[in-house]
Amino acid sequence: MPVGWALFVWWLSTGVIIYLDNLPRRTHRWSMLAATVIFAASLHGLHTGSTDATASGAYAAFTYGLLAWGWQEMSFFMGFITGPVREPCPPGCVGWPRFVRAVQACLYHELASLASAAAVVAATAGGANQVGTWTFMVLWWMRLSSKFNVFLGVRNLSEEFIPDHLSFIRSFLRQRPMNLLFPFSVTIATVIAVILVQQASVNDPVSATGITFIAVLLILAIIEHWFLVLPLDAAALWNWSLRARQERRAAADAELAAKNRGAVRLRPGFTGAIPVLAPVVLPLTSDKTIGSEP
Repeated sequence: MPVGWALFVWWLSTGVIIYLDNLPRRTHRWSMLAATVIFAASLHGLHTGSTDATASGAYAAFTYGLLAWGWQEMSFFMGFITGPVREPCPPGCVGWPRFVRAVQACLYHELASLASAAAVVAATAGGANQVGTWTFMVLWWMRLSSKFNVFLGVRNLSEEFIPDHLSFIRSFLRQRPMNLLFPFSVTIATVIAVILVQQASVNDPVSATGITFIAVLLILAIIEHWFLVLPLDAAALWNWSLRARQERRAAADAELAAKNRGAVRLRPGFTGAIPVLAPVVLPLTSDKTIGSEP
């Protein structure tokens, strides 16, 4: 049962975030407001449930930890918290300068993640139920690992998940079969996952529930890492969540086609009379002109 719940909540929450990130920009402030309320509620739930060392308490803590992490993902992918650099990496920028610019592109988000991690730890400090804290930490750790790997170079960059307003992030990604960090990333995570699975099999049912949640989450993160280098399409898992971007682009294409059809009507050889508008003279009380930028 913990395995099924972990799979479902992970898959659904990831898809919902991707869908919301790709909605029109005017909706993002409301999505972020709702996410902030959920984040605050999750911290409260982690605090009040930190003494609940039961199986149901483990379920609740795992869910709260996942929802708390969701705020970090949305704040970045919606463009609210990124970094001081929001421009593509210049051509020819390699080595240490490229790494510095990549850090600057997401510096504020990493600091926000650090502050959120501190808030989660503080909310559960001294409690017997630490499932929510470890959920958040595993997600943070493996997200950092994936960031380093796509920066150093992997086969599948999953660029389709990057919203249009964060297109500058794509310039910091590198495509190559694999990098030297990847084997260490998956090996260390796999060893820890094996230890967790072994612990879940020998502990009492209540403790095993919480350990199983963490183990499943870590295994899912390891699988996501393998998606980066194997010839597999990870986007197929969340095709439904990318529908918002597809619908928006289809609407933009239809609007552009309509404008093009209107322009074709004024083709060369048009013999109709086009009225000429008389100039409008305004008092010289401002340097602005009609049609200029304010």
